[in-house]
Amino acid sequence: MFGLTPIANSFSFSSIVCKCKASVDTNSHALDAAYIRRAALLADKSAGFTSPHPNFGCVIATPSGDVAGEGYLYAQGTSPAEVQAVTSAGERCRGATAYLNMESGDCDGDNAAVSALLQGGVQRVVIGMRHPLQHFRGKAVRALRSQGLQVDLLGEDLTSKLIEDAQKECLLVNAPLICRAHLHVPFSVLNYAMTLDGKIAASTGHACCISSKKSRNLVYELRARSNAIIVGGNTVRRDNPRLTERHGGGHMPIRIVMSQSLDLPDKANLWDMTEVSTIVVTQRVFWECGGTLAASAISSGVIHKIHAFVVPKIIGGKNAPSPVGDLGMVEMSQAINLVDVSYEQIGPDMLVSGFLQPILNMAPTIPSPEETFVVDPTVSPYESSIIFFYESWDSYGALSNFSPHPIQMPDENGNSVTWLSVEHCYQAHKFVGVDDPAARDCIERIKSSKSPEEAFCIARSMQKQRPDLVRPDWDNTKIDVMYSALKCKFSTYPQLSSMLVSTAGSVLVEASPHDIFWGGGREGEGLNYLGRLLMKLRSEFVEESSSLTRESPSLVVK
Repeated sequence: MFGLTPIANSFSFSSIVCKCKASVDTNSHALDAAYIRRAALLADKSAGFTSPHPNFGCVIATPSGDVAGEGYLYAQGTSPAEVQAVTSAGERCRGATAYLNMESGDCDGDNAAVSALLQGGVQRVVIGMRHPLQHFRGKAVRALRSQGLQVDLLGEDLTSKLIEDAQKECLLVNAPLICRAHLHVPFSVLNYAMTLDGKIAASTGHACCISSKKSRNLVYELRARSNAIIVGGNTVRRDNPRLTERHGGGHMPIRIVMSQSLDLPDKANLWDMTEVSTIVVTQRVFWECGGTLAASAISSGVIHKIHAFVVPKIIGGKNAPSPVGDLGMVEMSQAINLVDVSYEQIGPDMLVSGFLQPILNMAPTIPSPEETFVVDPTVSPYESSIIFFYESWDSYGALSNFSPHPIQMPDENGNSVTWLSVEHCYQAHKFVGVDDPAARDCIERIKSSKSPEEAFCIARSMQKQRPDLVRPDWDNTKIDVMYSALKCKFSTYPQLSSMLVSTAGSVLVEASPHDIFWGGGREGEGLNYLGRLLMKLRSEFVEESSSLTRESPSLVVK
């Protein structure tokens, strides 16, 4: 059985200042992290009730650090968490700090959440994560800042284990929405109970009451957090389940039966729809029941999280079914490793939970407002659209340093040299000026390489084998080298400069999952310096264009 729930300091080119890690008050950041985790905990109380809205929690703390008020969005149509917290805090709200697990979303058009914070007299707002939906992202931040409030996003100026843990809590409490927003698929959880020897039923198929009553009660609560409960046809025939929450009150998820044969019993508990609807789904080739259904779902990539109840029983049986069927794996190295695993004892049973893939904060790592403004005054990371580029076939793939656009750049002796791409030029300059035949030979091999990828591989291999051949000032000059090559490229090709200028007002993110210096990184942890340089270059082109317009005004004939 699995359930479905509904469901991104200024710098110069000789030196870039990254996130500050020492010059801030780490005690205040620890307090921020603690209250953000509290806000996420409050938000989790509404899981299953707020759909299709996110789970929101708000904590208001006085300047002395005392909690003045709390609130969470209980269900769709109820008062926002911010309104509840401000009401609870009363006069103690003035001068206080509000902690939100997620940026406020104005779903009703009345700006009630933001207005409550403003009217309550809050002076500072700390947000655990940006809103995952693009049409909401940045609106609340802009509104609050426009009224003079200090708005901080957790982790922008300091990274630590405490802050990372708090950010993770914010991601987890709204994992279904994040999954839906960025992957466009429902967030799915596979739930099962098995004996110590890995059986979900006896050889006869009898599977009643494997887990303890306390574990079954928890399963009912987990069901109530979902939009739908899915089972296979054999489960209906064998177990005749009700698949109801059974606790009275609260959310009742829709029941879905997946059957390839449609050979379902005429009488079954699922056909009683006085409390909740049942949907039967079939097609010519479809998921099967039990372990086969689970294996098919996992193989298809639709399962995101596992809840496995391991009970202290042994049943044996060569033909007794296991929770997951054949996945086609032949070596332990192929085994799927869960991430963010947690263990909880539920009565005599042990609940093991974990994700098949990390829940990612898809919002890219981009500069702070001050840094972004210095890079490109037309951009605000909280109100601008985001343009991702990486592969050459991307809509903006020509922005990449790997695009096949030859450039001419002077070498160390002032002679003009043709490079097949920006990447060729960049990689070769790692070894420029080094008085060693091997370094000069490497430069020539990079120059004659047929693709940017080949140039990259040649340079990276030499860098690993002979680190002594890399110019000693490379870490301090590589930004300048890349920028000079980019400027040459976009100045040489008018269509490219036009493309770059056309992105004005948008944040540019080099979306390589592998490069955490120039790109965005696999989990959004990258520094995106290539995107920053392009935004800086774009700003210069826009300014040059504006200067020409001012110097040569158009002729108006009357």
